[in-house]
Amino acid sequence: MSANSRLTIAAHALAWIGLYQRQGHEVATSEQIATSANTNPVVIRRLLGELRRAGLVESRRGVGAGWSLARELGTMTLLDVYEAVEPGPLFAMHRTTPDQGCVVGHGIQPAMRGIYQDIEETLRHELARVTLEKVLQDTLAAPHQPL
Repeated sequence: MSANSRLTIAAHALAWIGLYQRQGHEVATSEQIATSANTNPVVIRRLLGELRRAGLVESRRGVGAGWSLARELGTMTLLDVYEAVEPGPLFAMHRTTPDQGCVVGHGIQPAMRGIYQDIEETLRHELARVTLEKVLQDTLAAPHQPL
């Protein structure tokens, strides 16, 4: 199993757009953001579409097309981003019902469901505490490691 990077890439895109706009640019292209994230522009466009539906970014078509922030970074939290790009619960149960005749098969889902709910509640609480402004500040303060 591999870890999901959608939240990280979405936060990367938002921080990049925020910094780019502070440098005097109106809109950023998905190609520019993809270069920074070292991913395909299609990945960025899909994530930005989800962020647009959540009211975090706006898009402009035609001449001068691109993406801009719909809100200031200080008013966006990682929870806002998480809810925009991560559909469904953090953890899932079995795809099919376990053997209900087995003591473990019968009790595993109720046991795990409670644990997962607690973890998800903690995650949401922590993500709500961190703004994208803080993410950008920490990003800019990170020591630069030459290649």
